[in-house]
Amino acid sequence: MELQTLTYIIVGLSFALYIGIAIWSRASTTGEFYVAGKGVHPIANGMATAADWMSAASFISMAGLIAFLGYGGSVYLMGWTGGYVLLATLLAPYLRKYGKFTVPEFIGGRYYSKSASLVAIICLIFISFTYVAGQMRGVGIVFSRFLEVDILTGLIVGMGVVFVYAVLGGMKGITYTQVAQYCVLIFAYTVPAVFIAFQLTGHFMPQLAFGSTLLDGSGFMLERLNQVVTELGFTEYTRGNKSTIDVFFITLALMVGTAGLPHVIVRFFTVPKVRDARTSAGWALLFIALLYTTAPAVGAMARYNLTQTVQIGAVGTPAGNLEVESRPEWMKRWEPTGLLKFEDKNNDGRIQYYNDKNPEFAKMAQDEYGWNGNELKVDRDIMVLANPEIAGLPDWVIALVAAGGIAAALSTAAGLLLVISAAISHDLLKGILMPDISERSELMAGRIAAAFAICIAGYLGYNPPGFVAQVVAFAFGLAASSLFPAILMGIFSKRINREGAIAGMLVGLIFTMGYIINFKGVFIEPMAANIPENWFMGISPEGIGGIGMILNFITAFAISRVTSPPPAEVQQLVEDIRIPRGSGAAHDH
Repeated sequence: MELQTLTYIIVGLSFALYIGIAIWSRASTTGEFYVAGKGVHPIANGMATAADWMSAASFISMAGLIAFLGYGGSVYLMGWTGGYVLLATLLAPYLRKYGKFTVPEFIGGRYYSKSASLVAIICLIFISFTYVAGQMRGVGIVFSRFLEVDILTGLIVGMGVVFVYAVLGGMKGITYTQVAQYCVLIFAYTVPAVFIAFQLTGHFMPQLAFGSTLLDGSGFMLERLNQVVTELGFTEYTRGNKSTIDVFFITLALMVGTAGLPHVIVRFFTVPKVRDARTSAGWALLFIALLYTTAPAVGAMARYNLTQTVQIGAVGTPAGNLEVESRPEWMKRWEPTGLLKFEDKNNDGRIQYYNDKNPEFAKMAQDEYGWNGNELKVDRDIMVLANPEIAGLPDWVIALVAAGGIAAALSTAAGLLLVISAAISHDLLKGILMPDISERSELMAGRIAAAFAICIAGYLGYNPPGFVAQVVAFAFGLAASSLFPAILMGIFSKRINREGAIAGMLVGLIFTMGYIINFKGVFIEPMAANIPENWFMGISPEGIGGIGMILNFITAFAISRVTSPPPAEVQQLVEDIRIPRGSGAAHDH
C-alpha cells in the first residue's frame, strides 16, 4: 500500500474517532460546554491535560529546536516542564477551590471589578490567538506533506474537524477527544523513537540510546554528533549558543507563562473535587514526562541522521557534499512543501551544506571547495515528521507520525478555541454586557464565538509570525507578563487591589507585546532585530516575558500601596481560598 493511501486511512480513522467522541459527549448545558460538568475522572483529566498542554510545539517543533540548537534547546524542556510543576502545585488547586469557570471570572471576582475582568479577557485573547497560530501552522505542515495538499487546504480541513468537536461538544467533547488524542500522539512519538534508537545503538529505550555507543563502532552518539556537525562548521551539539541571561529569562518566561495559560488552568475545573485537581495534575505530569524525556533523544537522532545523509558523496569529496542526483527519496518527497529546498549555487552537481554564519569556516570552504553559500535549507519544524523517513522506517510508522502531529496540534487548538469562546460568551457577554442572558442563548453565543475564533485561527496559521515553538514561546511570554502575576497575587496577597492588578496587567501586556512586535521586524528591519546586541540586556523576544512579569509585579504593588486596600470581604475570600474556615489561622474569622 502506498504511503499516501496509508496516511489517509490512519489519519481518517483518527478523525472519525475524534468526531464520534464529540457526538457521543455533546454538551447540552453551559456547565458541560465550559467545564465538562465537573465530572471527569482524574486519570482521564490527566491525559486530557497532557494532550491540551503538549501542543504542536511539543510534538513537532521542540525536538526540531533541540536538533538544531543542541544544548541551547534545553531551555524549552526546562521551562515547559518546570512551568507545569509550578502550575500544578502553586495555582491549580486554589483556583479549583475558588470554583469559577474561567480565569477572567476569577480575576473579576477577586479584584471586585468588571474592568479587571475585561482587561483579563483582553490578555487572554491576545495569548490564545498567539498560541493557536502556532498550532494551526503545525496542522498545515502535517497536511502539506503527508496528504500532498497545499497548506491552505490542510488548514481548512483541520479547521473543519476542530469545528465539529469543539463547537458541538464543548469542554465535555474536547476532554474525551483529548484523551484519545493523547493516546495517539504519545504512541506516534515514542514508536519511531524506539525504532531509530534500536537502529543506531541497539537499545530500545531512546533515553538510554541518547548516551550510548553507536552500532557502527564510531563511538558515543553525542561525541560522534559533535564531530559531524563541527565538520560542517556548526557549533558543537553539546555546547550552548545562548547567553546565560537569555537562557535564564527564556526559561523563566516559559515556566511562569505555563502557570498563566488559561486553556491549561481551566482543565482543573473539570474534576469533581479539589483533591481530584491535585491528583489529575500528578497524572498529567507523568503523561507529559513520557514525551519530554524522549524529546532530547529524538532531536539528537534526527540531527545525526540528517548530517549523515548530507555527508554522503563520492570518496574524497569535502564533508557536507551530497550529490544532487543521489539525494534520497525523503528529500524529494519534502521538496514540494517548500519546507526543505536546495539550490546548486556553484553548479558542481552537489548540495553543499555548511554553516554560512561561521565566517572562518565559510572562507575556508569558499577557497577550497568553491563554496558560494549554504545550498540546503531545512525548516526545523519538519524534523520530527521527517525523522522516520530519514531513518528508512516502514510506511505505517511514517503515517502514524502524521496522525500524532495532527492530534497534538488539534488537541491544543481546540482547548484554546474553547477558552476564547468562554471569554467572549461567558465572561464578556454574560459577565459584563448581558448579565440576564439565558443559558441557552449563552451556549449558542459560545458556539458562535468558537466558530468565529476558528476562522481567525486559520488565518493566523496561514500567516504565522514565526516557526511553531517560537510563536508558542511568545504566547507564554504574554501569559507570564499579564495573567500570571494577577492570579498569583490574587491567591497569596490580600493587599493587592483592583487598581494595582489592572495597571500591572496592562503594563506587562503592552511592554511584552510591544517588544515582540518590534523585534519581529514590524518597526525595524528583521535582520537588525535578530542581532542580540539590539535586545534589551541581551534578552531575546522569547524571554522578554520575564521582564514584563517583573514590571507587572512592581506596578501592581506600587499602585496598591498608594490606593485603598481591598474590601474586608475580598480579603476574607483570599484567606478562605488558601486556608479553609475552621482550621489554623482562619479559625477565628
